[in-house]
Amino acid sequence: MLAHLTFGTNRRQEGTMATRTRLTRAEQDAKLEALHERLTEAVSGLVSGEDWKRAIEFAARFRSRSFNNTLLIYVQHYAAFENGRVPDPMPTYVAGFKQWLSMGRSVVKGQSGYQILAPVTARFASATPEVEDSWRRLGRGERPAWGETVRSKLVGLRPAYVFDISQTDGDPVPETKQPTLLQGQAPEGLWDGLATQVVARGFELRLVSNAQAIGGANGLTDYGSHEVSVRTDMDDAAQVKTLAHELGHVMLHGPDNTDAVMHRGIAEVEAESVALMVGAAHGLATDDYTIPYVASWASSVPGKTPVEVVQSTAERVRGTAVKILDQLETSKVGDGTPPGLDRDALAQARSTGRRAPGVSTSSEVRSPSKATVEAVAL
Repeated sequence: MLAHLTFGTNRRQEGTMATRTRLTRAEQDAKLEALHERLTEAVSGLVSGEDWKRAIEFAARFRSRSFNNTLLIYVQHYAAFENGRVPDPMPTYVAGFKQWLSMGRSVVKGQSGYQILAPVTARFASATPEVEDSWRRLGRGERPAWGETVRSKLVGLRPAYVFDISQTDGDPVPETKQPTLLQGQAPEGLWDGLATQVVARGFELRLVSNAQAIGGANGLTDYGSHEVSVRTDMDDAAQVKTLAHELGHVMLHGPDNTDAVMHRGIAEVEAESVALMVGAAHGLATDDYTIPYVASWASSVPGKTPVEVVQSTAERVRGTAVKILDQLETSKVGDGTPPGLDRDALAQARSTGRRAPGVSTSSEVRSPSKATVEAVAL
C-alpha cells in the first residue's frame, strides 16, 4: 500500500521524546520546513487513481487525524519497516509519548517518533463573540473579563511526535471488535443511518427499480427538486455505497459551491471518496470504487497547484466522512487512536501546564465566562 511513497528510507528519524530538548525558534522553523517538504513529496506521489484510493483507505483507519498527518505517519512508518525497526508495514495505533505512558506503555529504547504537524493554539476572549474583530488574545495565565466568551484558536503549527504501538511495550491495549462482512453484504444499520442523514438535510430519498429511471446512473442527487435517488437492482453493499456517495454530494456540492459547479470532475472524486472512506471504516470491500487519474483532476483548478488541490480535496473528504461517521451508531474499524486512551484527561493536563505531545489543547473554562473550542485534527 502506497509503496511508492517510501522516500527517505535511509534518512534517520530525528529525536525521540526521551531525548528531545527545547528548540530555538530557528530550529523549529527548520524542522517545520523539512516536514512540509516531506509532506509535499508524499502528496506529489499520489499519481494514479489507485494511489488516491489507497491513501483514502488508509485515512479511514486513522480518521481521527488530518489527511496530511496520515500521509506523514504512513511514509515514516513504512521507512521504519524497511529499516527493520517495526515488524509490519502498516501502523496499527499511534499516540504521543505521554499518551502511551498514560496507558501503562512506554516507548522502546532506540525507537524514533514519527513527526507530524501539531496545532499551536492560543486563547482569545470577546464580550461580543459574533463580531469577528472583537476577539483579543489572552496572555499566559490571564483571566477573561466578566461575561466574556473564551475560544481557543489555531495560531500556528509545530512539529510533534507520535509512535506506533509496535514501538512500545507495557500493559496490553483493550481489544476492539472489528466488523466482518460477506461479499455483497452491507453493515447492519448503515443504510438506515445514511438515509436518516439525507432526510435530515432536507432531501427526499427515492428508490428506483433500475438505472434507466435515473439516466443510467447508480444514484442521483437533484438539488432542484431536493431528491436523492438510488437504484435497488444492486446488492446491499452497492446500494449503501451509492447512498454514501449521494450523501457526499448533498453535503459538499450544493449550488452555492462554485468550485463543484466549475470542476464537476473534482465533485465526483470527492463524493466517491467520501463513500470510499465511509465504506472502508465499516470494513466494506473497496474493489469497485473508481477514482479518475489524479494528475488530470488535480490540474484542473486555475490558480492552484495539483498538490494544493489534492490536499484541500482530501481534507474536505475526510472532514465530511468523519461528520457522517460520527452520526452513525454502526460497528466500525478503529480510527488509529489506541482503545482506552483518555484524550480529555491529557488535554486537561496540558491546560494546567503539563505538556502532552499529540494532544490538542482545549480552552480553560473560567466561570462565569462562556467557553468554546475550535476543533483541530492532528
